[in-house]
Amino acid sequence: MKTKLTTWLAAATFTLLVLGSSNSMFAGDKPGAAGKWKWSFERNGQKMETTLTLKQDGDKLTGKVTGRDNTETEITDAKFKAGEVSFKVTRERNGTKFTAAYKGKVEEDTIKGTIETERDGQKNSRDWEAKRVKEEKK
Repeated sequence: MKTKLTTWLAAATFTLLVLGSSNSMFAGDKPGAAGKWKWSFERNGQKMETTLTLKQDGDKLTGKVTGRDNTETEITDAKFKAGEVSFKVTRERNGTKFTAAYKGKVEEDTIKGTIETERDGQKNSRDWEAKRVKEEKK
């Protein structure tokens, strides 16, 4: 009787360990979008750095983009679904507003995708790759 109980407990413990491990593996399969992201690009021979800070609540995202002259701009129409992030940033320059639509796939600590803009009736698209900033623990 004692041997059967010991065998049953060992099997139950093993099953719980396997299930616990697989749940944490699945949770890690789809990284979230929350956090701070940075990328750079060149414009007119100057290197520009941009920071995106995202907060996530399920599929809903909120956040801000910090760009030229440390100007913060709220993002709009932000979503995160099936590992893909999308949002828009509307800025004003010289009295003219323009919107950039960002789309990308989150893979671990990288977002890769495209930025689409429209200027003077012409649509433009360029590649976009942002890296998650690791926050230092205090």
